[in-house]
Amino acid sequence: MNRIRWCAASLILAALCAGNSHGQEPFTLQQVLGAPFVSNLVAAKSANRMAWTVNQEGRRNIYGAEGPAFAARQLTSYTADDGGELSDLHFTADGEAVVFVRGEGKDAAGDYANPTSNPEGAEQDVWVVSFHGGAPRKIDAGNSLVISAQGWIAYQRGGQMWLSSVKTEVKPKQIVVRGKNSPAEWSPDGTRLLFASSRDDHSFVGVYDAAAATVKFFAPSVDSDSDPVWSPDGKLVAYTKQPAVPRDTPEGYFVQPDRPHPWAIWVGDAETLTAKEIWHSGTALQDSYPYMAGETGGGVLNWAAGNRIVFASEADGWQHLYSLPADGGAAKLLTPGICEVEQWSFSPDKKTILFNSNCADVDRRHIWRVELHGGPPQELTSSETAAIEWNPVTLSDDSAYAYISSDTRERGLVRIGGMARGGASTAVSGQATSPNFPSASLVTPRQVLFPSGDGLQLHGQLFVPANLRAGVKRPALIFLHGGPMRQMLLGWHYMYYYSNCYAMNQFLASRGYVVLALNYRSGIGYGRAFREAPGRAGRGAAEYQDVVAAGKFLQQQAEVDLARIGLWGGSYGGYLTALGLGRNSDLFAAGVDLHGVHDWPTDNWEGKNIPPDLVKLARDSSPITAVGTWRSPVLFIHGDDDRNVMFSQTVDLVARLRTKNVEIEQLVFPDDVHDFLLYRNWLNGYLAASDFFDRQLGNSRK
Repeated sequence: MNRIRWCAASLILAALCAGNSHGQEPFTLQQVLGAPFVSNLVAAKSANRMAWTVNQEGRRNIYGAEGPAFAARQLTSYTADDGGELSDLHFTADGEAVVFVRGEGKDAAGDYANPTSNPEGAEQDVWVVSFHGGAPRKIDAGNSLVISAQGWIAYQRGGQMWLSSVKTEVKPKQIVVRGKNSPAEWSPDGTRLLFASSRDDHSFVGVYDAAAATVKFFAPSVDSDSDPVWSPDGKLVAYTKQPAVPRDTPEGYFVQPDRPHPWAIWVGDAETLTAKEIWHSGTALQDSYPYMAGETGGGVLNWAAGNRIVFASEADGWQHLYSLPADGGAAKLLTPGICEVEQWSFSPDKKTILFNSNCADVDRRHIWRVELHGGPPQELTSSETAAIEWNPVTLSDDSAYAYISSDTRERGLVRIGGMARGGASTAVSGQATSPNFPSASLVTPRQVLFPSGDGLQLHGQLFVPANLRAGVKRPALIFLHGGPMRQMLLGWHYMYYYSNCYAMNQFLASRGYVVLALNYRSGIGYGRAFREAPGRAGRGAAEYQDVVAAGKFLQQQAEVDLARIGLWGGSYGGYLTALGLGRNSDLFAAGVDLHGVHDWPTDNWEGKNIPPDLVKLARDSSPITAVGTWRSPVLFIHGDDDRNVMFSQTVDLVARLRTKNVEIEQLVFPDDVHDFLLYRNWLNGYLAASDFFDRQLGNSRK
């Protein structure tokens, strides 16, 4: 039976009737979810200026501030919840304008995301706006931009490179190169463009000379070259090389058997295009190419001062930064510790690295600095606070740095700090705020540690409703993050998706639920061995035993009703939610599955040279094989233009469960994507989830 009942006729109005009577001041989901979310902080190379994006109830805008006052000013004036994502912020060389991308990209069929179902269609475009305000001006359709010292803009459009300028009289033109090509970096003098050219089973690093209108490649081979960076004088280029593999080698994070991915660093002459290897990794699993650095960090390679190359590696089992002479030699560990370095950037002179990590505070993030010439890292923000800090950037005069900070009660603000260790920091004045944000009514989640079935220590954050009445058993929920390369933290998250999840967990706690956010194996923050645990995903679902352990942990809590434990999560968390409802309906009474994976082989790797035994193992690791034992009610939430998890995954599972008479509810968002582009879809989805749990778990909110 498909049904969703509401306490008001409108989904938006439903938020108004979401109260609480557990000793906390009641607040609505709209109040806690609608606070501004700050991201994409960048600093100009000249003038002490910075810019960032703010998403407030789907209205996305760019803000800027400059020293010495550092008062925030809104640079754009977008007023609609229209899915117009803002990304790729870059200052022009003179700091007078910000170039950015607005909109979501194309799917595999070549269609742009159009979450509002606009009959006129949608597009993803490169724009420029003056730092002093005024209407933004469209450059061209595209994304993944880089800007030269002369104001040339290179960007990707349809898998190809295009060239334009911040000047209005320049007509965009394509740089014609076979393959799928991505601009990487302009030379320091702004005349040559480095790019990576993917040719499916191999890739090249090339250089486009704008004056000569030529394209040449560095030492082309059958291997995969990527991550190119210029030396400060523009004479040399460093890049990574991964060796070719046989065509029948299973690939893909969720399918391939664990095998080493060795890699090397090469340096090439920008004039002769000759190149040579200066360093190569070991052959152990932990020596593998650090793909996480390119996805969430500051890049696999960076060329720093003193003719040294800084690179990321997990050679000691944790993601750290190393430096290496550009002409070869021994690599030096810059960031030691049983902890992870996650995001990093460089000072203007390339002598200092700012980074955030969970060193000394495993379930949070703090800002550190390290000098290339030596010495231990210094903690700039204190690990003794409840703050979570990320996205550090040095201001142009090197006297201060900016970063974004949240804590258990505040969603995030841009702050300015001095370079002295432990120095005070101040929030940029005039930032976007939400006057109805219920900061004082939020609970402080506490860190909990407990063992999995095989003895692995697990971390979680426990949200306990305030002023629980003695002897009254409450329903409980386990939140399962996606990724799986994510980590839930002891406060507001630095990613928009998980910041929303934190808001939802706070809302659920305000309504009387005990909520456990579980950091299961396969996530980040606890080392490579935890993240790359054997038998995970479609190779045995080893992380599912962590979900069971979390359920048993909640059963041991005095305030929890053993018969009313539910699951909720999105993407990979949706996969684990479905797996729990199917395999253990005796333990998990209900669940909300947002855009989850339900059948690993289908839509993921069928027909991709995967041996039959691995295909069978993957299917046995999928929720579809547990349909026969599935008894618990489930709410499915999915956008049907999902580009991460195919919508067919939910279509298929719903059809299978209907044959077993499982109670099913569903909420489908036409034309929205995986990470919902429309704020109203986040709000309505979470209202549906809260209502579903209230009904299925008998939450009286008393």
